[in-house]
Amino acid sequence: MKRFIPNTFTMLNLLSGLLALISIFNGFYDHAFLFVCLGIFFDFWDGFLARKLNVSSELGVQLDSLADMVTSGVVPGLMMFKLLENIQLNDSNYMVTEETAYMGFVPYLGFIVTLASCYRLAKFNIDTRQTESFIGLPTPANTLLLMSIPMIQYVDSYEWLLEALNNPYILVVIILVSAYLLNAEIPLFSLKFKKLDWENAKTQIIFLVYSSILLFVLAFTAIPVIIFSYIIFSLILNTTSKK
Repeated sequence: MKRFIPNTFTMLNLLSGLLALISIFNGFYDHAFLFVCLGIFFDFWDGFLARKLNVSSELGVQLDSLADMVTSGVVPGLMMFKLLENIQLNDSNYMVTEETAYMGFVPYLGFIVTLASCYRLAKFNIDTRQTESFIGLPTPANTLLLMSIPMIQYVDSYEWLLEALNNPYILVVIILVSAYLLNAEIPLFSLKFKKLDWENAKTQIIFLVYSSILLFVLAFTAIPVIIFSYIIFSLILNTTSKK
Protein backbone atom coordinates (compact mmCIF):
# COMPACT_ATOMS: atom_id res chain seq x y z
CA MET A 1 0.00 0.00 0.00
CA LYS A 2 2.92 2.38 0.63
CA ARG A 3 3.61 2.78 -3.07
CA PHE A 4 0.18 4.34 -3.62
CA ILE A 5 0.75 7.20 -1.15
CA PRO A 6 3.12 9.35 -3.29
CA ASN A 7 1.12 8.55 -6.45
CA THR A 8 -2.02 9.79 -4.67
CA PHE A 9 -0.28 13.10 -4.01
CA THR A 10 0.67 13.23 -7.70
CA MET A 11 -2.97 12.67 -8.71
CA LEU A 12 -4.02 15.45 -6.33
CA ASN A 13 -1.51 17.70 -8.11
CA LEU A 14 -3.17 16.85 -11.43
CA LEU A 15 -6.66 17.43 -9.98
CA SER A 16 -5.54 20.82 -8.69
CA GLY A 17 -4.32 21.71 -12.18
CA LEU A 18 -7.66 20.73 -13.72
CA LEU A 19 -9.54 22.86 -11.18
CA ALA A 20 -7.18 25.76 -11.96
CA LEU A 21 -8.02 25.43 -15.66
CA ILE A 22 -11.75 25.56 -14.95
CA SER A 23 -11.20 28.62 -12.73
CA ILE A 24 -9.33 30.43 -15.50
CA PHE A 25 -12.05 29.67 -18.05
CA ASN A 26 -14.61 31.10 -15.62
CA GLY A 27 -12.52 34.22 -14.93
CA PHE A 28 -11.71 33.34 -11.32
CA TYR A 29 -7.97 33.96 -11.52
CA ASP A 30 -7.58 34.15 -7.76
CA HIS A 31 -9.08 30.67 -7.42
CA ALA A 32 -6.75 29.44 -10.16
CA PHE A 33 -3.78 30.81 -8.24
CA LEU A 34 -4.86 28.98 -5.09
CA PHE A 35 -5.34 25.69 -6.96
CA VAL A 36 -1.90 26.04 -8.54
CA CYS A 37 -0.35 26.63 -5.10
CA LEU A 38 -2.17 23.53 -3.86
CA GLY A 39 -0.90 21.52 -6.83
CA ILE A 40 2.68 22.65 -6.22
CA PHE A 41 2.27 21.69 -2.56
CA PHE A 42 1.29 18.15 -3.58
CA ASP A 43 4.12 18.06 -6.15
CA PHE A 44 6.60 19.09 -3.44
CA TRP A 45 5.65 16.18 -1.21
CA ASP A 46 5.09 13.32 -3.65
CA GLY A 47 8.80 12.90 -4.42
CA PHE A 48 9.78 13.34 -0.78
CA LEU A 49 7.31 10.67 0.33
CA ALA A 50 8.44 8.31 -2.44
CA ARG A 51 12.03 8.59 -1.21
CA LYS A 52 11.07 8.46 2.46
CA LEU A 53 8.95 5.34 1.98
CA ASN A 54 11.49 3.86 -0.44
CA VAL A 55 8.85 3.32 -3.12
CA SER A 56 10.30 5.40 -5.98
CA SER A 57 9.33 3.96 -9.35
CA GLU A 58 9.40 4.71 -13.06
CA LEU A 59 5.60 4.91 -12.97
CA GLY A 60 5.79 7.62 -10.32
CA VAL A 61 8.30 9.59 -12.41
CA GLN A 62 6.03 9.50 -15.46
CA LEU A 63 2.90 10.36 -13.46
CA ASP A 64 4.73 13.29 -11.90
CA SER A 65 5.70 14.71 -15.29
CA LEU A 66 2.21 14.28 -16.70
CA ALA A 67 0.64 16.00 -13.69
CA ASP A 68 3.19 18.82 -13.88
CA MET A 69 2.46 19.24 -17.58
CA VAL A 70 -1.10 20.25 -16.66
CA THR A 71 -0.54 22.22 -13.46
CA SER A 72 2.77 23.83 -14.48
CA GLY A 73 2.45 23.77 -18.26
CA VAL A 74 -1.08 24.11 -19.59
CA VAL A 75 -2.33 26.29 -16.72
CA PRO A 76 0.27 29.12 -17.01
CA GLY A 77 0.00 29.04 -20.81
CA LEU A 78 -3.77 29.47 -20.63
CA MET A 79 -3.35 32.20 -18.01
CA MET A 80 -1.11 34.23 -20.31
CA PHE A 81 -3.52 33.63 -23.20
CA LYS A 82 -6.43 34.99 -21.14
CA LEU A 83 -4.47 38.01 -19.86
CA LEU A 84 -3.54 39.02 -23.41
CA GLU A 85 -7.06 38.30 -24.68
CA ASN A 86 -8.62 40.43 -21.90
CA ILE A 87 -6.40 43.37 -22.87
CA GLN A 88 -7.54 43.13 -26.47
CA LEU A 89 -11.18 42.91 -25.40
CA ASN A 90 -11.19 45.69 -22.81
CA ASP A 91 -8.46 48.20 -23.69
CA SER A 92 -9.37 50.47 -26.61
CA ASN A 93 -5.68 51.01 -27.36
CA TYR A 94 -5.21 47.33 -28.20
CA MET A 95 -8.60 46.21 -29.49
CA VAL A 96 -8.53 44.14 -32.65
CA THR A 97 -10.25 45.88 -35.59
CA GLU A 98 -10.63 44.98 -39.24
CA GLU A 99 -7.41 46.85 -39.95
CA THR A 100 -5.54 45.07 -37.16
CA ALA A 101 -7.15 41.63 -37.46
CA TYR A 102 -3.69 40.09 -37.75
CA MET A 103 -3.08 41.02 -34.09
CA GLY A 104 -5.67 38.43 -33.08
CA PHE A 105 -2.87 35.87 -32.92
CA VAL A 106 -1.14 37.66 -30.02
CA PRO A 107 -2.97 35.91 -27.14
CA TYR A 108 -1.90 32.53 -28.57
CA LEU A 109 1.71 33.51 -27.82
CA GLY A 110 0.87 32.61 -24.23
CA PHE A 111 1.09 28.95 -25.18
CA ILE A 112 4.80 29.37 -25.86
CA VAL A 113 5.01 28.81 -22.10
CA THR A 114 3.19 25.49 -22.44
CA LEU A 115 5.49 24.33 -25.24
CA ALA A 116 8.61 25.38 -23.33
CA SER A 117 7.32 23.66 -20.18
CA CYS A 118 6.69 20.44 -22.10
CA TYR A 119 10.23 20.50 -23.48
CA ARG A 120 11.61 21.29 -20.01
CA LEU A 121 9.79 18.38 -18.38
CA ALA A 122 10.81 15.90 -21.08
CA LYS A 123 14.43 17.04 -20.88
CA PHE A 124 14.39 16.75 -17.09
CA ASN A 125 13.37 13.08 -17.26
CA ILE A 126 16.41 12.09 -19.33
CA ASP A 127 18.99 14.57 -18.01
CA THR A 128 21.23 12.74 -15.53
CA ARG A 129 22.70 16.07 -14.36
CA GLN A 130 19.45 17.00 -12.60
CA THR A 131 19.28 14.35 -9.91
CA GLU A 132 20.39 16.66 -7.08
CA SER A 133 19.70 20.10 -8.59
CA PHE A 134 18.07 21.73 -11.62
CA ILE A 135 19.30 23.00 -14.96
CA GLY A 136 16.94 25.79 -15.90
CA LEU A 137 14.00 27.19 -13.95
CA PRO A 138 11.71 24.42 -12.61
CA THR A 139 8.21 24.50 -14.07
CA PRO A 140 6.46 25.05 -10.68
CA ALA A 141 8.59 28.15 -10.01
CA ASN A 142 7.88 29.47 -13.49
CA THR A 143 4.17 28.84 -12.98
CA LEU A 144 4.12 30.80 -9.74
CA LEU A 145 5.89 33.65 -11.51
CA LEU A 146 3.23 33.86 -14.24
CA MET A 147 0.23 33.14 -12.02
CA SER A 148 1.28 36.00 -9.73
CA ILE A 149 0.57 38.53 -12.51
CA PRO A 150 -3.24 38.69 -12.08
CA MET A 151 -2.84 38.60 -8.30
CA ILE A 152 -0.53 41.61 -8.44
CA GLN A 153 -3.08 43.34 -10.70
CA TYR A 154 -5.77 42.70 -8.08
CA VAL A 155 -4.00 44.00 -4.99
CA ASP A 156 -0.94 46.07 -5.92
CA SER A 157 -1.10 49.84 -5.53
CA TYR A 158 1.98 50.71 -7.59
CA GLU A 159 0.50 52.43 -10.63
CA TRP A 160 3.63 51.99 -12.77
CA LEU A 161 3.62 48.25 -12.10
CA LEU A 162 -0.08 47.89 -12.93
CA GLU A 163 0.42 49.79 -16.18
CA ALA A 164 3.34 47.55 -17.07
CA LEU A 165 1.38 44.35 -16.40
CA ASN A 166 -1.51 45.61 -18.53
CA ASN A 167 0.79 46.25 -21.47
CA PRO A 168 0.63 43.36 -23.99
CA TYR A 169 4.16 44.04 -25.22
CA ILE A 170 5.53 43.60 -21.71
CA LEU A 171 3.49 40.42 -21.22
CA VAL A 172 4.91 38.99 -24.44
CA VAL A 173 8.43 39.79 -23.22
CA ILE A 174 7.64 38.03 -19.94
CA ILE A 175 6.43 34.99 -21.90
CA LEU A 176 9.64 34.84 -23.94
CA VAL A 177 11.89 35.33 -20.91
CA SER A 178 9.91 32.65 -19.09
CA ALA A 179 10.35 30.18 -21.96
CA TYR A 180 14.08 30.92 -22.06
CA LEU A 181 14.59 30.50 -18.30
CA LEU A 182 12.82 27.14 -18.34
CA ASN A 183 15.38 25.67 -20.71
CA ALA A 184 18.46 27.80 -20.06
CA GLU A 185 21.67 26.03 -19.05
CA ILE A 186 21.60 27.68 -15.61
CA PRO A 187 22.32 25.39 -12.63
CA LEU A 188 19.82 26.03 -9.82
CA PHE A 189 19.70 24.44 -6.39
CA SER A 190 16.74 22.20 -5.60
CA LEU A 191 14.07 23.52 -3.24
CA LYS A 192 13.01 20.00 -2.31
CA PHE A 193 14.23 18.63 1.01
CA LYS A 194 16.26 15.44 0.77
CA LYS A 195 16.49 15.29 4.56
CA LEU A 196 14.86 17.50 7.17
CA ASP A 197 17.99 18.60 9.03
CA TRP A 198 20.13 21.77 9.02
CA GLU A 199 23.26 20.23 7.53
CA ASN A 200 21.47 18.87 4.48
CA ALA A 201 18.82 21.55 4.06
CA LYS A 202 20.38 24.83 5.24
CA THR A 203 20.29 26.41 1.76
CA GLN A 204 16.60 25.58 1.37
CA ILE A 205 15.76 26.71 4.91
CA ILE A 206 17.55 30.06 4.54
CA PHE A 207 15.86 30.70 1.22
CA LEU A 208 12.42 29.75 2.55
CA VAL A 209 12.84 32.11 5.53
CA TYR A 210 13.94 34.89 3.16
CA SER A 211 10.94 34.18 0.91
CA SER A 212 8.53 34.18 3.84
CA ILE A 213 9.74 37.62 4.95
CA LEU A 214 9.33 38.99 1.43
CA LEU A 215 5.81 37.56 1.17
CA PHE A 216 4.88 39.16 4.47
CA VAL A 217 6.20 42.57 3.38
CA LEU A 218 5.33 42.65 -0.32
CA ALA A 219 2.43 40.15 -0.61
CA PHE A 220 1.99 38.89 -4.19
CA THR A 221 4.55 41.33 -5.57
CA ALA A 222 7.14 39.30 -3.67
CA ILE A 223 6.67 36.28 -5.93
CA PRO A 224 8.62 37.56 -8.98
CA VAL A 225 11.22 39.01 -6.60
CA ILE A 226 11.60 35.58 -4.96
CA ILE A 227 11.89 33.78 -8.32
CA PHE A 228 14.62 36.06 -9.61
CA SER A 229 16.33 35.98 -6.20
CA TYR A 230 16.33 32.19 -6.52
CA ILE A 231 18.17 32.45 -9.83
CA ILE A 232 20.67 35.01 -8.51
CA PHE A 233 21.23 33.04 -5.29
CA SER A 234 21.91 29.90 -7.35
CA LEU A 235 24.41 31.74 -9.53
CA ILE A 236 26.22 32.96 -6.40
CA LEU A 237 26.30 29.43 -4.95
CA ASN A 238 27.65 28.09 -8.24
CA THR A 239 30.41 30.70 -8.27
CA THR A 240 31.46 30.11 -4.66
CA SER A 241 31.39 26.32 -4.99
CA LYS A 242 33.73 26.48 -7.99
CA LYS A 243 36.19 28.52 -5.94
